[in-house]
Amino acid sequence: MPTQKIDTNPLDNPPVDPTSNHKKMTKAFIIGLPRSGTTSVSVALLELGFKVAHQAFTKQAFELADVVSDAPCFSDYKQLANLYPEAKFVYLDRDIESWVLSMQMLLSRMLPHLDMKTGRFHPILKRSFNHCFGVGEVSDPMGTDHLISCYQTHKKAVFDFFCPEGISQHHFMSIDISETGSLSKLIRFLEVDSEADSGHSNQGLCHLNFPHLNKGRNVASWDEYKHPNKINANVAGPEKRKFFDYKLV
Repeated sequence: MPTQKIDTNPLDNPPVDPTSNHKKMTKAFIIGLPRSGTTSVSVALLELGFKVAHQAFTKQAFELADVVSDAPCFSDYKQLANLYPEAKFVYLDRDIESWVLSMQMLLSRMLPHLDMKTGRFHPILKRSFNHCFGVGEVSDPMGTDHLISCYQTHKKAVFDFFCPEGISQHHFMSIDISETGSLSKLIRFLEVDSEADSGHSNQGLCHLNFPHLNKGRNVASWDEYKHPNKINANVAGPEKRKFFDYKLV
């Protein structure tokens, strides 16, 4: 698989410390679909001091991380909202045409390993892709019309769940990471203390943007990115590598 080397400091922004109080924040889940910017968001939040799991397949990974992105969050957000009622949820939106092309390239590499019986990927990852993309159930999971339908269905379900009757909830937000200032917007959403309470100004946070990773065929590997705040997706805890008992419906 072609990879893009990730700079150890990918944020092309002035140095700031906006998350000095992040340990007091409630947990956050990034629930955008794959190729909507989950890697870029995860890397940016690592650089800002958050403990991040890009995919989490054990209870312990969820407990250790401040932020969890990608699988199984994009498929299991309803169950996670029940388990973590105070958590914040972030949907990642993207231009659907570019997303489809990117998703087709991703699936072209992943499909052989997503088979529920013979695939080498983690069972929870395979379950998430089966749930949202019908992998193993539809004849052409890479078809353009099928992927557009998957994207639109997922987005509608997310907004119906978190924004009933069109009313946005304080614990939910949607961003497009290609928009100027989108990282600043996310930081403000994740902050626990308001500017008035914390006694410091957020003027330096107005123009922060996300690093541009996973562009075109250059795929930045999360595994290759080294950072002390990374949480292993399969980390063991008191219950070893047990996952939650809920069922995905």
